[in-house]
Amino acid sequence: MERDLRLTGVGRRSGLRGSWVLHGVDLTVPPGSLIRVEGANGSGKSTLLRLLAGIDAPSEGRVTGRPRTAYVPERFPAALPFTATGYLTHLGTVHGLSRPAAARAADAWLERFGAAVHARTPMAELSKGSSQKVAVAQALLAGPELLLLDEAWTGLDADARAELDRAVAERTADGAAVVFVDHDPRRLAGASDAVYGVSDGGLELRTDTQTPKSPAGPSVLVEVRGPADAEPPADARAMTTSVSRTPSGTLRLTVPASHSDILLRTLLGARPPWHVVGVGPAEPLPAHPAPHETEAESRR
Repeated sequence: MERDLRLTGVGRRSGLRGSWVLHGVDLTVPPGSLIRVEGANGSGKSTLLRLLAGIDAPSEGRVTGRPRTAYVPERFPAALPFTATGYLTHLGTVHGLSRPAAARAADAWLERFGAAVHARTPMAELSKGSSQKVAVAQALLAGPELLLLDEAWTGLDADARAELDRAVAERTADGAAVVFVDHDPRRLAGASDAVYGVSDGGLELRTDTQTPKSPAGPSVLVEVRGPADAEPPADARAMTTSVSRTPSGTLRLTVPASHSDILLRTLLGARPPWHVVGVGPAEPLPAHPAPHETEAESRR
């Protein structure tokens, strides 16, 4: 079965005979990847996400691979005939959850985003910020294999924005792909595997997935000890920007601040668990590999 979602020569017109919004787009979205899409207003970013979501059909080209997908649109239709919990429970069943499981997931995500107090509030009566929390929660309910976020952080308060950062880290660590658009260049800075730009109807790769990540935003240094000579779990390594080992055997993992919580959870939940020695702000990375760098790091 095709695990990657692929766009091959894809284009989209505005209407049957309208101008091309996108043309000749090639894009591969592998499992576990975090992809940022940039571009000016009206450049076609939202159209690209709608094509990835399967909401819009391409006017040319083909789309192959169809993971279970959840989508947060730029404009969420808040005036719906449900309460917040009722809407999320309904969407959970659409995504394949049983009704009791969907109700539990709805309450859990509303709690995480600080919106539990609005669980029984009709959607039409929610503020823009609370409505956006519901929009984000509906996309995370059933653990999608592909998560598409179109300006999903807009309207959220600081705590909810940080929670969404953590949720993105959790999804990618779990093997899901995330493609996002956001106006803030600091959003998940340094965490993306690739950055694409949309302009003049085309899509260009601006940051290669093979280029080592160098976080533009704040990073955290996590020092841990595990079984002798053991390497950290693969899903933990996927979040890091550098890994080195001290002469005493302590591993030093540098990770974007947005991923630090999920990294710690991954290490502490491993079997056997890793012992956390220390956590603090990361210093700038050296220009050359450290002398006690792990073998895995030296092969990157």
